[in-house]
Amino acid sequence: MNSSDQPTHSDGQFAQGSTPPVYRLAPRAEEQAAMQVACDHLQSNRSKKPIASPEGLRIASISTGRGQAAEHVARQYPESTVLLWYIDLFHQQRSTQHCQIPETNDASPVELVQAPANLTIACMADLPNESFDLCLAPIPHQGEQELSRDYLQQCYDRLEIGGTLIASVDNPKDRWLHDQLKFFEKSVRVRDHKDARVYLIEKTKPLKKLKDFSCELAFRDCDELIYLTTRPGVFSHRQLDNGARQLLDAVDVFPDARLIDIGCGSGSVSLGLAMRDSSAKVHAVDSNSRAIWCVKHGANRNKLSNLTTELNADGDYSQPGTFDMALANPPYFGDFQIAEKMIQAAHRSLRDAGRLVLVTKQPAWYEENLPRWFTDCEVFASGRYHIASGVKLVS
Repeated sequence: MNSSDQPTHSDGQFAQGSTPPVYRLAPRAEEQAAMQVACDHLQSNRSKKPIASPEGLRIASISTGRGQAAEHVARQYPESTVLLWYIDLFHQQRSTQHCQIPETNDASPVELVQAPANLTIACMADLPNESFDLCLAPIPHQGEQELSRDYLQQCYDRLEIGGTLIASVDNPKDRWLHDQLKFFEKSVRVRDHKDARVYLIEKTKPLKKLKDFSCELAFRDCDELIYLTTRPGVFSHRQLDNGARQLLDAVDVFPDARLIDIGCGSGSVSLGLAMRDSSAKVHAVDSNSRAIWCVKHGANRNKLSNLTTELNADGDYSQPGTFDMALANPPYFGDFQIAEKMIQAAHRSLRDAGRLVLVTKQPAWYEENLPRWFTDCEVFASGRYHIASGVKLVS
C-alpha cells in the first residue's frame, strides 16, 4: 500500500509530544543544491542591477525537508519576501521550529533565535495566486511523480514573465525532471552537483492551459452513489482505498450519532457515513490541507450539511470527549508509533463508552496493544484486512 511513489495518509504524524531537535538538520541533497544555485543566481542579479521595487524580490519555495533553502535565502536577502509552502501542517510546524534553532554543532540546550521576519511558512492546499520573481522546487527522485508535476506547474504558473524557476533533484543522472521542465520552456540550463542536478528556466510566456491533477470518482455505499475527489499528495489518489471500503462495511450509523474520522484523507469514509443519516454529525480531521480540501469539495458535491472538517497535526481535536465513534485507517510504517498516537487521539475524542473502529493489515499489534486503552476489544478478518475495535472505559 505504501510504495515509494504513494504518500501515506497519517494524521500529520502527530506533532503532539514530539520534542523539537536541539540541533539543525542538514538539508537533503536536492535542497542543498537548489540553495546554492539560488544564492548564486540572486548574487549575479544583484550585481547586474539593483532591486527596483520597494518590496524587493518575491520568492516562493517548496521543501523536501525543513525548508533550509527558503530560510537561508530569507536570511541572506532580508529585502526580499520569501514564502515557504507546505501542504501538510505537520511539516509546516516542524520547519517553523527548525528555523528558530541557531546554527551550532553543540547539542546542549540552546536559546531559540527569531525566524527571519521576511519569511512566511504556510500550510495551504495550493500556492497562493500571487506573482513571484523566483521559485525554488527541490524534488525527491523517489517522490510521487504526479505531486511533483503539480508543484512544478504551480511554481511556474505563479512566476512573473522573466521570473526564474530553479528545480533540483537528488539524482545527478536525472532525465525525468529535465523532461518535465521542457514542457514549460525550451531552454533549460543545467547545474551539476555531486549528489544532485539543478535546472533553471526563465518564464517567457504564460501557460496556455493548466493541467488539472485532481480526480473525481464515484462509489456506492448502502445503495447511494457517492462522489469523491482526490488530489496528488493525498493518500490513495485516483482510487478508492480498499481499507476504507472495509471500514465502511464494518460500521453502522445511528440517528444523531457523532462520528470522528481521524486521518480522513480524501474523505471516502466521512462522506459515506454522512450520506447514511442526515441527522448524524461527522467530523473529518487530517494534517494534510489537500485532504481537507478534498473532503470539503466532496461535501459540496454530495450536498452534505452534516460534515465538518478540521486541519490539525497534534491530535487534540475540537470537542474532545463528545464523539460516539472514532474511525481510523492507520499507516503501516513508523513502528506503530503513528498508529499509537492515532489511538490516543481517538481515546481523547470519544465519550465514555464510545467505540474506536480501525482497519489494518497487521492485526497482531492491535490484538496485543489495543487493550491498553480500550475494553471489549475485538479483531476480526474483513477481506484482505482486519477490523479492530474497542470501547472507551467509563471514567
